[in-house]
Amino acid sequence: MKQRSILRLSAAALMLAGSAQLALAMPEGLPPVQHTGGISYLSGGVGSDESTAIKSEMGNYPLVLEFAGKTNAGNDYLADIPVQISDAHGTVVLDTSTRGPLMLISLPNGRYTVTATYNGNKVRRVVSVTTGAHAHELFIWPM
Repeated sequence: MKQRSILRLSAAALMLAGSAQLALAMPEGLPPVQHTGGISYLSGGVGSDESTAIKSEMGNYPLVLEFAGKTNAGNDYLADIPVQISDAHGTVVLDTSTRGPLMLISLPNGRYTVTATYNGNKVRRVVSVTTGAHAHELFIWPM
C-alpha cells in the first residue's frame, strides 16, 4: 500500500514537472498550435497580447501569412479568412480559416500555392519554403 502511494506521488510529480516545462516553452497569450496531417500552424492575433505573442514566434515558422483590408484610414486587420494551401502537385495540404489576422505555418521544403478569400475575392500567391528562410506574405483586399 505504501509503495503504491509513493509510485502515485512520483508519477504526479513527473507530470507536474512536464507540464511546467511545457508552460514555460509557450509564450503567454499564444493561441494553441493546430495540426493537420504533418502540418502544424497557429492563427490569431486578435488583441495586443496575442498579436505580440504571435509576432515573437514568427521566426520559428517558415511561412507567415498576414491578412488586412485597405480602408481610407489605412489597413484594418481581418480574421475568419478561408485559406487553402496546395503543394506543387496541386494536392491540398491545408484547408482552414484563420482565427485572426496572423497565421504561422510549418511546412516541409517546397513550392506552394496559397489561396485566401475575403468577400468572395480570391487572392493566390506562390511561395517557396526552404530551410533557414522565412516567407512572409501579406494579403490586402480593398474594403
